[in-house]
Amino acid sequence: MLPRSKRRKPIKLRNPAQNSLPYCSYLTFPVDKSGNHGAWSTSYEAKNRAVALANRATDVRLVGVRVQVLYFAVLRERLGSETETLELGEPASVAAALAAIAATHPAIASLLPRVQTAVNRTMVGAAEPLRDGDELALIPPVAGGAASDPPPQIAPQIAPQIAPKIALSDQPLSLDRVVGAVEGPERGGIVTFTGVVRRHGQHADVVRLEYEAYKEMAEEVLREIAEEIEREWPGTHLAIHHRVGSLAVGEVAVVIAAAAAHRAEAFDACRAAIDRLKRRAPIWKKEISETGEQWIGLGP
Repeated sequence: MLPRSKRRKPIKLRNPAQNSLPYCSYLTFPVDKSGNHGAWSTSYEAKNRAVALANRATDVRLVGVRVQVLYFAVLRERLGSETETLELGEPASVAAALAAIAATHPAIASLLPRVQTAVNRTMVGAAEPLRDGDELALIPPVAGGAASDPPPQIAPQIAPQIAPKIALSDQPLSLDRVVGAVEGPERGGIVTFTGVVRRHGQHADVVRLEYEAYKEMAEEVLREIAEEIEREWPGTHLAIHHRVGSLAVGEVAVVIAAAAAHRAEAFDACRAAIDRLKRRAPIWKKEISETGEQWIGLGP
C-alpha cells in the first residue's frame, strides 16, 4: 500500500476562465488487482480540457453578413411579408443578396431585374458591398404617372397656418396648409399642383387607389427634391405633401406648392417637383377597380 501522500494529493489551481477563483482538485493513483500501478490520472486535467474547450468556443466569431431586407408594394404582397433577415457569406454585395432572394423566393424572382435597391436609404447599384447590420430595401418601379395628364384646376387659397414643408400622411391633405408653408410677403407668385384620384386609370372603372411608401426614405427623397429645386431657382420655396393608405375616387393624393417673387420661377419649380417626385420617390400605388387590380408601374 502506498503512503497516503502519494495516493491523494490536493492541488490548488487558479484559472482565469473560472473568474480567477481558486479551486481544488485531487490526484488519484489507480491500482489494479495484479498490484501493477496504472498511469497517473488527474481530475484537474479533465477540468482543464473542459475549460479549454469553453474558451475556444468563446473565441469563435460569427462568419458572414446579416442584412435586414425590406419588401414593398407588389414584392410585399407576393411574399406576404414586409421584412426578413438575410445571411450572406463574405464578401457580401447587393448582387449576392438579390441572387439569394431569387433562389429563396421564386414568387418574386422574375420581378427582381426591374427592382432598384437602396442600402441604408441610399440608392445603390448591384456591386455595392454589404456590411453586417445593413438595411437593404428592394424598390419596385414607383407609381410614375402620365406627364400629359393635366392637374385638377383647384385655385390656391392662402392661409396663415404654418405646416411642415415635407409630409407623408394617412390623413386628408389640406391645400391651405401646404400653401401656408411657403407663402411670404416677398413672394408674389404661388403655383400649386393637386393630384386627385380619378375614375379612369389603367382600368376604366377605378374604385380606389392604395398608396404605399418606404416612409423614412420617401421623406428624405422629397426633402432632397425640394432643396435641389430651391437651389436651381434661387428665391423659390417649395412644399410637398403626399398621402398614403386607401384613397377613393376624388380624394387628394398629393399637393405641391411653389412660391417665388415672380410667376415664371414658381411655375417651373412646381412642374419640376412633381416630375422628380414621380421618378424618384419610393411611393407606390395600387389601382383597385371593379374588374381587377394592378400595381402601377410594374403590372399585375
